[in-house]
Amino acid sequence: MRGQRPGLGLGGAVNKDVGGVAGGEAKDLFFAVHPLLIFPETLGTFKVYIKQAGRFVLYAGQGELFTPRHRKKLHDSGVSEVYILAQERQNYQDYVERHLPRILADEDVPVRERSKVLHSAATGIVQDVFDNKLPTGMTKREYSRILGFVDQAVQFLSKGEALKQIAALASHDYSVYSHSVQVFVYATAILQAMRVTEELVVATGVGAMLHDLGKMAVDKAILQKPGPLTMEERRVVETHPVKGVAFCMDMPLSSEVTACILLHHERINGVGYPGGLTGKDIPLHVRVLSAADVYDAMTTKRPYADAFSPFEALRVMRDDMPGAFDLDVFKTLVMVLSGANIV
Repeated sequence: MRGQRPGLGLGGAVNKDVGGVAGGEAKDLFFAVHPLLIFPETLGTFKVYIKQAGRFVLYAGQGELFTPRHRKKLHDSGVSEVYILAQERQNYQDYVERHLPRILADEDVPVRERSKVLHSAATGIVQDVFDNKLPTGMTKREYSRILGFVDQAVQFLSKGEALKQIAALASHDYSVYSHSVQVFVYATAILQAMRVTEELVVATGVGAMLHDLGKMAVDKAILQKPGPLTMEERRVVETHPVKGVAFCMDMPLSSEVTACILLHHERINGVGYPGGLTGKDIPLHVRVLSAADVYDAMTTKRPYADAFSPFEALRVMRDDMPGAFDLDVFKTLVMVLSGANIV
């Protein structure tokens, strides 16, 4: 970022990695992120590019500081996306994991700015799910609708206490935070297909973002243990729904949101926890969240298990967990994953 670059007044060496290749030819080499997710005064282990005249242009080299002045210049120039090389995606994800919790918890940063950062981080995870975990048949309209629900959920979660708790969760275990956003996407897609009210979709989205908050009370060594849990460790983990509700006591949550936090491990056949509820005693939107929660966990690499393929995860949910999930919800999940039109 040192030196002057044309166009933005901050410098401008042409991308050395792709030799100034036109955007259309190089688009698969990059992924886009919001400038808010390049945090001020932090060093990145990746390069940052902008697009000018259809070409990718190097804006910040690896290990350079991204200052508030740089970000303001991007904003003033109307730049709404910057680009990272696809081969550096893991470096970028590690960078966000390191810095996002601190930014969200920093009360010297205005709440409005932290809200924008939370929104950008959530949107990035949603985009990753659409790009890598959902069928190509999903349309831009469906993506836009889910982003609309993200907007409404983040608007609620940007209030003081909720924002603090989200920051604390991301700090305690970033994988639990990212899992929560991914569950948001699946649950929202299922509920849209089931034609429930928008209010219930939004409430479930907020509930998805908060559903594992109680895991902050669980030792990270247990959450990331590579082998099977002991009975005592399992009992500790099974306290997280109740503890999650306790963490939310100062938030003005609706009963629908609270049900998501407290009941997401209940199962139709009564084998779940904390209450061993059965059938229709578990609200529909919680039955949806439960299926989305298990599916995402199984298709994501965890310390104790490799990621299952979508087909294998669905097979396990159907054959190895008989009676655990609402059959209509499970069928709708399969429909969504098959690329059926959900709106």
